[in-house]
Amino acid sequence: MLQFMGDGALLLISVLAFVAMLLLLEGVYLLWKSYKGPQAKKIENRLRALSASHDTSQQTQLLKQRMLSEVPAIERVLLQMAQAQTLDRLILQAGLDWTVSRLLLSCAAFAAAAGVFMLYGLHQAFWMAGFVGAAAGAVPLLYVSHRRSRRLGKFERQLPEALDLITRALRAGHAFSSALQMVGEEMAEPIAGEFRTVHDEVNFGVALQRALMNLSTRVPLTDLRYFIVSVLIQRESGGNLTEVLGNLSRLIRERLKLLAKVKVLSSEGRLSAWILGVMPFGLAGAMFLVNPEFMSPLWTDPIGISIIKYMLMLMAFGILVLLKIIKIRV
Repeated sequence: MLQFMGDGALLLISVLAFVAMLLLLEGVYLLWKSYKGPQAKKIENRLRALSASHDTSQQTQLLKQRMLSEVPAIERVLLQMAQAQTLDRLILQAGLDWTVSRLLLSCAAFAAAAGVFMLYGLHQAFWMAGFVGAAAGAVPLLYVSHRRSRRLGKFERQLPEALDLITRALRAGHAFSSALQMVGEEMAEPIAGEFRTVHDEVNFGVALQRALMNLSTRVPLTDLRYFIVSVLIQRESGGNLTEVLGNLSRLIRERLKLLAKVKVLSSEGRLSAWILGVMPFGLAGAMFLVNPEFMSPLWTDPIGISIIKYMLMLMAFGILVLLKIIKIRV
């Protein structure tokens, strides 16, 4: 009997310990979620985004300023560089949670790693190591530029739907600021976050004209500038804003359709450019896998090394020409 009670008490203690540990883990998770969860991150990003105004008035200074670096010494140095503001604007337009110092340190790390590898790993000349290091150092900038292009392209595709939503809200009797709030609440990112920022800036006391100009700075799209100019002209001289926005939405849709048609018609040329750009490197890799000894003179013999150097430079020039040919602006 005592043995049975002892076993039951041990089982009960084990169950209670398991439940207590489970509740402890759940409490830790809920605590982490309240400070570092997706909703907390979303609120933090919205507060951090309120920094695009360049107005020096007292109302605008209430907004949180973007930091160029988390280190105060580097922050002071970057504030004296005009290019730092351009890089910060590029990061902001890409929608990345980076600082300028992080971007510059990433470029320096990529350049140093590639240069050291070429200099000591492949035993190349110093000028060749410097050239490869400079090319590798541009990789973070190319990544930020790619993210910026993708984000702006998605914003441009969302803009006609946002204009239609604003038009319907105005026809229903809502104020223009309420229409901006509807876009921020009902649409997806990135256009929702940008329009929420405009609405928040207006609520903080920034003039609507300044808030819209800040939007054009964060999102440098021609179609968006047409929307901003239409709103500002209507506020100054009056007119039927809903009709103007409806026509603008239809015009943007037609332009996007034309752009998609041009992409379809030029798809053969773009595919040919990709094949011509990738085929030499693919053939070289296949030949190296099939017969490494046949390809080894290209990086062991001085003549082969010279051939590779000039060939890579000519390939880079050819790729730039192909990109220029297949890029069609509409």
